[in-house]
Amino acid sequence: MRRRSDTCEMKGDIRIRGASSTIFMSTSYSTNSSWTIKPYARKGDESAMQNITSFTIKTSQERAETMPECTKTHNVPAVVFSVGGYSGNHFHSFSDTIIPLYATTRRFNRQVRFLVANKNPRWINKFKELLDKLSKYEIIDIDQENEVHCFPSMIIGLEKDDYKELNTRSMKDFTKFLRNSYSLDRPTAIKLANESIKRSPRLLIVSRKRTRIFTNVKEVVTAAEETGFEVIVTEMNANLNKTSRLVNSCDVMMGVHGAGLTNMVFLPENGVFVQVVPLGEMGWMAKTFYGEPAKGMGLKYLEYKISGSESSLINQYPLNHSVFEDPYSIQKKGWEAYRSVYMDKQDVTLDVVKFKETLVKARQLLCL
Repeated sequence: MRRRSDTCEMKGDIRIRGASSTIFMSTSYSTNSSWTIKPYARKGDESAMQNITSFTIKTSQERAETMPECTKTHNVPAVVFSVGGYSGNHFHSFSDTIIPLYATTRRFNRQVRFLVANKNPRWINKFKELLDKLSKYEIIDIDQENEVHCFPSMIIGLEKDDYKELNTRSMKDFTKFLRNSYSLDRPTAIKLANESIKRSPRLLIVSRKRTRIFTNVKEVVTAAEETGFEVIVTEMNANLNKTSRLVNSCDVMMGVHGAGLTNMVFLPENGVFVQVVPLGEMGWMAKTFYGEPAKGMGLKYLEYKISGSESSLINQYPLNHSVFEDPYSIQKKGWEAYRSVYMDKQDVTLDVVKFKETLVKARQLLCL
């Protein structure tokens, strides 16, 4: 048991009847037992966990009549996991499911069957390339199964590091796996110290259309071009084949804190990731969600914290308001209150003169 996830690994005679969300296992012990588990890696978050399928695991004595008869028998291990919870959010898709699934199943070399609870066809289609690289078998929508599937071993739930988000033991191995899955051409970013390099480094500015918008993106583009970058401005696309190729073609990626920045996983190693941090004392989130993971991926990381004059909140609240002077008081009101102010109502107008210093640093890091 971990703080963020419950997992159970079993070997032997294991049978699962999906429609009843029940898993049976024979044991040599003389007593029967049962417990429940929700196979989604955000334990303790009531909002995320409330609609996750709960599986009951029952152990029975060997050859006990309580074990249902097998109707389908498999000779490879099974992994049971959910794509419910916050899976509609791109960041959480990677943090709560894709990375834990990779860490749990990579060792099976595709010889593993995925039993998916709370199946979402759009989610499955979005991550099809990654799922196919981890399992050679068709996914089973376990919530809808009346068959009794039998396996030699099974893992229920995916392990997640307690205090980390986009993280596994080797993020460099994970990003290499991503490049292989999407056939990405660039393992490493441009190195400007190499005199044979003739092109300008490419900077990707992640645009947003609804919240945390760059209101003066044209001025930012001009400043970046003056610094020596070729600039691309785009909103992140849900089509990961297209998005992965675009991001991988760039050397630097920048954007305001938000789920779209998760696509930094496709940057080539030694690339530079620049996170613009809005008002709201987001330092912990910025560091935990993107800053530390970026370093683990072999990226250079820069952080730009905006000032009050660069936030659109200055037009909505007086300067002596707690929104500016005491963000923690807003946090204490709960996530919805915090998100309403700092995530949903806040746009960014970068001080281009000041931000240009960060752009210069980014270019210098490509020389190292």
